Amino acid sequence: MPERGLARSLVEAYVYLDLAAAGGSADAAVADEREGWVLRADGVEVFVPYDAEDAAQEEDATFGTGLSELLDAGQWFMISVSYASRALEGALFYAVGPPDAEAFDAVAADWAFAADAVVEALKFLPEETAELPPDAFWTEMGESARDAEPDRFTRERLESDLAFYRQSLADFRRLHAGDL
Repeated sequence: MPERGLARSLVEAYVYLDLAAAGGSADAAVADEREGWVLRADGVEVFVPYDAEDAAQEEDATFGTGLSELLDAGQWFMISVSYASRALEGALFYAVGPPDAEAFDAVAADWAFAADAVVEALKFLPEETAELPPDAFWTEMGESARDAEPDRFTRERLESDLAFYRQSLADFRRLHAGDL
């Protein structure tokens, strides 16, 4: 039986499967259990308690409340960069194409997810410290990200990224919401 990870929301579970399962989350099977959902893909299993998903929705916390047990700070950073890259590319194509509500929503969601992923990385930062501690990185991917660009994991830099992503989302909405 595969080891079962504990997710704080369905979104976090799917993101984790995208990273951990060979085929990603596209082919994930979802099963209802007494206290939550189980998502399975390529030998990877994640449990999402119903109450954790409810708390995430109540708090409008895309990836869940509290600290992730599945993804480390370096992975959250890489996820934020990935969503930001998709948002930037999507925004450029949106700007030159005809107005399209689905494309608008996709770009807005990518900017929002980029910001939310930075928030997740910041959760690993103890108060009154300037940079993420070594124990915030426990995966090969997270450690590699930290080793490649250690200056990206400071409070100042992460907060700057967060502000940039939020401002980019606001600018995109301001510039293009009237197009629809």
